[in-house]
Amino acid sequence: MVQKKRKHQKSFWHRIRFKYKLSFFNEATLEEVWSFRLSQLSAFVVLAVFAFFLIAITSFIIIKTPIRNYLPGYLDVEVRKEIVQNALKADSLERMLAVQKLYLDNVAGILTGTLPLDSIRTIDSLAHADANYEIPRGKVESEFVKKFEEEEKYNLSVLTPNSVPTEGAFFYKPVSGVISSHYEAEKRHYGVDLVAAERESVLATMDGTVVFTGFDVNYGNVIQIQHRNGFLSIYKHNELLLKDAGDRVVAGEAIALVGNTGKLSTGPHLHFELWYKGSPVNPEEYISF
Repeated sequence: MVQKKRKHQKSFWHRIRFKYKLSFFNEATLEEVWSFRLSQLSAFVVLAVFAFFLIAITSFIIIKTPIRNYLPGYLDVEVRKEIVQNALKADSLERMLAVQKLYLDNVAGILTGTLPLDSIRTIDSLAHADANYEIPRGKVESEFVKKFEEEEKYNLSVLTPNSVPTEGAFFYKPVSGVISSHYEAEKRHYGVDLVAAERESVLATMDGTVVFTGFDVNYGNVIQIQHRNGFLSIYKHNELLLKDAGDRVVAGEAIALVGNTGKLSTGPHLHFELWYKGSPVNPEEYISF
């Protein structure tokens, strides 16, 4: 039995290594023009090498050329970031067209005399109004203000006003969400946690300049914006940052996308902090979440 098995194996190797001759003859003279010898094993090796090089060349072409962008699910982070930025630019362009249309309508109304000059308000930013605009007081309001000023003339409490000036400042809600954790300075939690949908736009709370963008192990992608009157806003655990340090932003402009980055994050949310001249303040005292 063992000899029969060995004989079968020997016959198998002999068969696949046996060389066959392929010849080409001249039909008129029956002269052999060209011939070569090839075994089954050699043919398999040649086909395997050819298939390997074909797969390698195809993979190289797909990886090194734009063809890879047409493969399902192959879009990388940079391409997705570009798509998001283009969508935001399209939204900004639509907003600016609306502002320009309102401006032209106001100019046309002034030139035709159908629009009073006193009704014109600032339209260069839809997020805040002109702080210097004063609404004319009526007779009843003027009498009330005069009476109130007389009653409060000797009130000593006016000598210790709020140390954080907010006159003329409008704070934009950074994201639409639910507060999951409140401001607790004694627990070193200097902001509020807002649970929101993943990849929802994070908005700048006021006009300002981006002073920091980067990644922190605990807080993930972080962006900080310096505002007027000494305010500084901080946005943590973002999925993607849309601005770089030095960029100017306006209130309500998208600066990042809600994410779940950093060791201290347990789900998609935004950790929002508000600081004034180096000290943290409770954002809920300035923004209605």
